[in-house]
Parts: sequence; structure tokens; C-alpha cells
Amino acid sequence: MKIKKLHKMLIVLAIFIAFSFMAIYAGLTIKHYTINTDKLLTKQSIRIVLIADLHSHIYGDKQSEIAMKIAKQKPDIIALAGDIADDGTPIEGTKQFLQAIQGLAPTYYVTGNHEFWSNDIVNIRAVFRSFHVTILANTYEKITVNGADIIIAGVDDPDVVRYEKPGMDWKKEMNNSFAKLKDQPQYMVLLSHRPELVALYQKTPFDLVLSGHSHGGQVRIPFLLNGLLAPNQGFFPKYAGGLYQYGNMTHIVSRGVSYSPRLPRIFNPPEIVVIELLPKHQ
Repeated sequence: MKIKKLHKMLIVLAIFIAFSFMAIYAGLTIKHYTINTDKLLTKQSIRIVLIADLHSHIYGDKQSEIAMKIAKQKPDIIALAGDIADDGTPIEGTKQFLQAIQGLAPTYYVTGNHEFWSNDIVNIRAVFRSFHVTILANTYEKITVNGADIIIAGVDDPDVVRYEKPGMDWKKEMNNSFAKLKDQPQYMVLLSHRPELVALYQKTPFDLVLSGHSHGGQVRIPFLLNGLLAPNQGFFPKYAGGLYQYGNMTHIVSRGVSYSPRLPRIFNPPEIVVIELLPKHQ
């Protein structure tokens, strides 16, 4: 009987250890999404790798670990959805990251709140430009990827008003910047750091919106709780991470790739998001 009891205790202990390991696992994961659209023709496809909320965190020697994982996805576009740099962490990690991914694919970036909080936004933008990253600030580009014409756009984080452009009407500026895109036939992608502003994005002509900022709600309980707490959303955030569909507009929120031992992620490992755009009719 004692042996059976010990055996059961060991099983329970093993389950507890495995459960605990999964809960605090902080290795980089890959999250895949597939979107089918009638704006792509047969055999056309576009692969976007979305990175958000790096906060200058370093993965491996000179960011080799995260760069290798991105490279393996063979992206056509790399989208950086804000907070790649941080206000409390040296920018060296950001520089190493940009250098490590340079040349993998055309790369587009929008600011997050922490870049503005640094009070060094001019220098941060210069760093991104030095690695040939396109900065989107209420601007857009028409590009061709694998024979498909698409539009990729981006907006500055709303904290641009507080730190750089006092008096600017952020909502009006965004709407005016993209009003002329309303009748464009191309598939259109918008980068905007904050997911909680989705009601504003729904008023734009974009097919796909890519955000970060929420850090996955920090704490998750599989199948029960998608996120416990997120910036600007508070407890039980609606947009902690994942894919959200609003009519013809798809909204993907990255859980981010940052990690801090001071604020561990529970059942919420850092994620690299891979989005496959495919034609609705193959």
C-alpha cells in the first residue's frame, strides 16, 4: 500500500512540475494565422511576420535566436508594431535586433508608447532608418509582393500628441491620412500599436490591422482566461491577443516578444506572429 501511495504522489508531483514549467515557459513561440481574401489572385500569397513589444529584450548572442526564428518563416514582409525600443532599457537590444533581421524582408515600423516615453524619439527613429526600416507615421506605401499589389500603412502611437505634437487631433489625423484609400482595390494592411482603439480602425478601409501593446494580458488560463491585465484595458482585457473579426476587417493582436523576470508571463510565452495571406479561390 505504501508503494502505491508513493507512486501516486510521484505522479502528482510530476504533473505539478510539468504544469508549472508550462506556466512559466518563456521561450519564443510561433503563432500562425491564415487569412483568405478575394483581393489576391490564384497562386498569389504574402507572408507577414509580426513583431511587437520587444522592449529591447535580447534573445541570444546579438539577437541570433529571434532572428533565426524569423528567418525560418521566410517572410515577405516584417511588420514591427511598436515598443520595439523601450524607455527603461538601453537601446542596444533594439539595434542588435534590427541589424540581425536586416535584409530578411522589407521591414515596416510604427511607434509604440514606450518609444515616446523615452523622450528620445528623434534618435530612435534615426536608428530604425539607419537599418533601412520604413517608418510609417500616418503614411502608407503601395508595394508589390509576389505579384500581388498591396498597401501597407501605419500610424504613430497616440502618445505622439503628448510628447511631440501638442494639439494634434490624433483621430482626425488618422482618418484624413487614409480617406483617399477608401475605393482602392488592393489588400490593405494597417499597423497600429494599440488594440483597444479597434472601433476607430473599423471606420477605416483597411482589411487587416496589426497591433501589440497588450502583452497577452500577462496571465492566461488555457480555455478559461485569455488575459488578466493589459495596458489601457485594465483587468480581463478584450483584446489580449489573437485574431478578431469585424465584418471584412481582420484584427490580429500580438502577445509580444518581451520578457521581464520582474513581471513573469503565465501561460503566455512570447510569440512571433506569422500571417499567411492567401487567395480565397485557389
